[in-house]
Amino acid sequence: MDFAGARKWMVDGQLRPNKVTDPRILSAMSDLPRHRFVPPAQAPRAHADEDVPLGGGRVMIQPMMQARLMQLAQIRAEEQVLLLGAGSGYGAALAARLGARVTAVESAPALLALARDALAGLSVAPGSIRIIEGNAARGHAEGAPYDLILIEGQVPEIPPLLVEQLAEGGRVVAVQRRPGRRGLPCWAAAWAAPSA
Repeated sequence: MDFAGARKWMVDGQLRPNKVTDPRILSAMSDLPRHRFVPPAQAPRAHADEDVPLGGGRVMIQPMMQARLMQLAQIRAEEQVLLLGAGSGYGAALAARLGARVTAVESAPALLALARDALAGLSVAPGSIRIIEGNAARGHAEGAPYDLILIEGQVPEIPPLLVEQLAEGGRVVAVQRRPGRRGLPCWAAAWAAPSA
Protein backbone atom coordinates (compact mmCIF):
# COMPACT_ATOMS: atom_id res chain seq x y z
CA MET A 1 0.00 0.00 0.00
CA ASP A 2 1.15 3.57 -0.72
CA PHE A 3 1.16 4.92 2.85
CA ALA A 4 2.75 8.24 1.85
CA GLY A 5 -0.09 8.79 -0.61
CA ALA A 6 -2.63 7.81 2.05
CA ARG A 7 -1.16 10.40 4.44
CA LYS A 8 -1.37 13.09 1.74
CA TRP A 9 -5.00 12.19 1.07
CA MET A 10 -5.70 12.23 4.85
CA VAL A 11 -4.26 15.74 5.22
CA ASP A 12 -5.74 17.22 2.05
CA GLY A 13 -9.08 15.41 2.14
CA GLN A 14 -9.86 15.26 5.87
CA LEU A 15 -7.82 17.75 7.87
CA ARG A 16 -7.68 20.89 5.72
CA PRO A 17 -11.45 20.85 4.92
CA ASN A 18 -12.23 20.51 8.65
CA LYS A 19 -10.51 23.69 9.84
CA VAL A 20 -7.18 22.15 10.79
CA THR A 21 -5.00 25.13 9.91
CA ASP A 22 -1.88 24.81 12.07
CA PRO A 23 0.91 24.13 9.55
CA ARG A 24 2.98 22.31 12.19
CA ILE A 25 0.19 19.77 12.75
CA LEU A 26 -0.40 19.33 9.03
CA SER A 27 3.32 18.79 8.49
CA ALA A 28 3.65 16.33 11.39
CA MET A 29 0.64 14.29 10.28
CA SER A 30 1.90 14.30 6.68
CA ASP A 31 5.19 12.87 7.88
CA LEU A 32 4.41 10.48 10.77
CA PRO A 33 3.83 6.86 9.68
CA ARG A 34 0.35 6.49 11.21
CA HIS A 35 0.08 2.91 9.94
CA ARG A 36 2.85 1.86 12.37
CA PHE A 37 0.61 2.76 15.32
CA VAL A 38 -2.09 0.17 14.60
CA PRO A 39 -2.00 -3.64 14.52
CA PRO A 40 -0.66 -4.85 11.13
CA ALA A 41 -4.08 -6.11 10.01
CA GLN A 42 -5.49 -2.59 10.49
CA ALA A 43 -2.70 -0.75 8.62
CA PRO A 44 -4.78 -0.23 5.44
CA ARG A 45 -7.41 1.59 7.56
CA ALA A 46 -4.94 3.77 9.49
CA HIS A 47 -5.62 6.91 7.42
CA ALA A 48 -9.37 6.45 6.95
CA ASP A 49 -11.88 8.96 8.27
CA GLU A 50 -12.85 6.68 11.15
CA ASP A 51 -11.64 5.34 14.48
CA VAL A 52 -9.30 2.34 13.99
CA PRO A 53 -9.68 -0.68 16.32
CA LEU A 54 -6.60 -1.43 18.43
CA GLY A 55 -8.06 -4.41 20.29
CA GLY A 56 -9.63 -4.77 23.71
CA GLY A 57 -12.37 -2.28 22.83
CA ARG A 58 -9.84 0.54 22.30
CA VAL A 59 -9.39 2.64 19.17
CA MET A 60 -6.99 5.10 17.62
CA ILE A 61 -9.16 8.17 17.12
CA GLN A 62 -9.90 9.33 13.61
CA PRO A 63 -7.32 11.69 12.07
CA MET A 64 -9.56 14.77 12.04
CA MET A 65 -10.42 14.41 15.74
CA GLN A 66 -6.74 13.87 16.61
CA ALA A 67 -5.71 16.95 14.63
CA ARG A 68 -8.45 19.11 16.16
CA LEU A 69 -7.41 18.05 19.68
CA MET A 70 -3.79 18.98 18.90
CA GLN A 71 -4.87 22.30 17.44
CA LEU A 72 -6.99 23.11 20.50
CA ALA A 73 -4.05 22.18 22.72
CA GLN A 74 -1.81 24.83 21.11
CA ILE A 75 1.34 22.90 22.03
CA ARG A 76 4.44 25.06 22.31
CA ALA A 77 8.07 23.98 22.17
CA GLU A 78 9.53 22.59 25.39
CA GLU A 79 6.16 22.33 27.14
CA GLN A 80 5.73 19.46 29.60
CA VAL A 81 2.76 17.45 28.35
CA LEU A 82 0.95 14.63 30.12
CA LEU A 83 -0.94 12.48 27.60
CA LEU A 84 -3.50 10.16 29.19
CA GLY A 85 -4.99 7.08 27.56
CA ALA A 86 -2.02 7.09 25.19
CA GLY A 87 -3.13 3.96 23.35
CA SER A 88 -0.65 3.06 20.63
CA GLY A 89 1.41 6.24 21.06
CA TYR A 90 0.43 8.21 17.95
CA GLY A 91 -0.69 11.27 19.94
CA ALA A 92 2.54 11.19 21.93
CA ALA A 93 4.55 11.13 18.69
CA LEU A 94 2.55 14.09 17.33
CA ALA A 95 3.04 16.13 20.50
CA ALA A 96 6.78 15.39 20.45
CA ARG A 97 6.97 16.46 16.79
CA LEU A 98 5.41 19.75 17.89
CA GLY A 99 8.31 20.22 20.32
CA ALA A 100 6.76 18.99 23.59
CA ARG A 101 8.37 16.78 26.20
CA VAL A 102 5.72 14.08 26.62
CA THR A 103 4.86 11.70 29.42
CA ALA A 104 2.35 9.22 27.97
CA VAL A 105 0.32 7.05 30.35
CA GLU A 106 -1.37 3.83 29.21
CA SER A 107 -2.76 0.91 31.25
CA ALA A 108 -3.14 -1.84 28.63
CA PRO A 109 0.03 -3.96 28.26
CA ALA A 110 -0.73 -4.83 24.61
CA LEU A 111 -1.06 -1.14 23.72
CA LEU A 112 2.11 -0.29 25.64
CA ALA A 113 3.97 -2.86 23.56
CA LEU A 114 2.45 -1.50 20.33
CA ALA A 115 3.38 2.06 21.32
CA ARG A 116 6.96 1.16 22.19
CA ASP A 117 7.39 -0.71 18.89
CA ALA A 118 5.83 2.12 16.86
CA LEU A 119 7.94 4.81 18.55
CA ALA A 120 11.21 2.90 18.16
CA GLY A 121 13.30 4.53 15.48
CA LEU A 122 11.03 7.54 14.91
CA SER A 123 12.80 10.83 14.34
CA VAL A 124 11.88 12.73 17.50
CA ALA A 125 14.23 14.49 19.90
CA PRO A 126 15.96 12.01 22.25
CA GLY A 127 14.13 11.78 25.56
CA SER A 128 11.10 13.70 24.29
CA ILE A 129 8.68 10.79 24.94
CA ARG A 130 8.35 8.67 28.08
CA ILE A 131 5.83 5.82 28.02
CA ILE A 132 4.51 4.98 31.50
CA GLU A 133 2.26 2.09 32.50
CA GLY A 134 -0.43 3.43 34.77
CA ASN A 135 -4.03 4.42 35.38
CA ALA A 136 -4.90 7.41 33.21
CA ALA A 137 -7.52 8.63 35.69
CA ARG A 138 -4.74 9.17 38.25
CA GLY A 139 -2.39 11.00 35.88
CA HIS A 140 1.30 10.85 36.76
CA ALA A 141 1.96 13.06 39.76
CA GLU A 142 5.65 12.12 39.85
CA GLY A 143 6.29 14.18 36.73
CA ALA A 144 4.08 17.16 37.64
CA PRO A 145 3.62 20.01 37.10
CA TYR A 146 2.52 19.86 33.46
CA ASP A 147 1.83 22.75 31.12
CA LEU A 148 -0.76 20.66 29.31
CA ILE A 149 -2.75 17.54 30.10
CA LEU A 150 -4.20 15.95 26.97
CA ILE A 151 -6.77 13.20 27.46
CA GLU A 152 -7.15 10.87 24.48
CA GLY A 153 -10.56 9.53 25.37
CA GLN A 154 -14.02 10.75 26.23
CA VAL A 155 -14.61 12.06 29.73
CA PRO A 156 -17.74 13.56 31.34
CA GLU A 157 -15.61 15.95 33.39
CA ILE A 158 -11.99 16.67 34.28
CA PRO A 159 -11.02 14.86 37.51
CA PRO A 160 -9.79 17.30 40.20
CA LEU A 161 -6.76 15.03 40.76
CA LEU A 162 -5.56 15.93 37.26
CA VAL A 163 -6.05 19.66 37.76
CA GLU A 164 -3.73 19.41 40.77
CA GLN A 165 -0.99 18.17 38.42
CA LEU A 166 -1.10 21.30 36.25
CA ALA A 167 1.47 24.07 36.32
CA GLU A 168 0.29 27.60 37.05
CA GLY A 169 -1.70 28.66 33.97
CA GLY A 170 -1.73 25.08 32.67
CA ARG A 171 -4.56 23.68 30.59
CA VAL A 172 -6.47 20.47 29.96
CA VAL A 173 -7.79 19.38 26.56
CA ALA A 174 -10.20 16.45 26.24
CA VAL A 175 -13.22 15.16 24.38
CA GLN A 176 -16.30 15.81 26.47
CA ARG A 177 -18.80 12.97 26.71
CA ARG A 178 -22.39 14.15 26.84
CA PRO A 179 -25.25 11.72 27.54
CA GLY A 180 -26.86 10.60 24.29
CA ARG A 181 -24.36 12.45 22.08
CA ARG A 182 -21.10 11.56 20.45
CA GLY A 183 -18.16 13.34 22.07
CA LEU A 184 -17.06 16.61 20.55
CA PRO A 185 -13.68 18.31 21.05
CA CYS A 186 -13.86 20.87 23.80
CA TRP A 187 -11.49 23.26 25.44
CA ALA A 188 -11.43 22.75 29.17
CA ALA A 189 -9.10 25.31 30.69
CA ALA A 190 -7.93 24.89 34.26
CA TRP A 191 -5.34 26.58 36.40
CA ALA A 192 -3.44 25.02 39.28
CA ALA A 193 -3.20 26.86 42.55
CA PRO A 194 0.14 28.63 43.16
CA SER A 195 2.71 26.65 45.11
CA ALA A 196 2.80 27.32 48.82
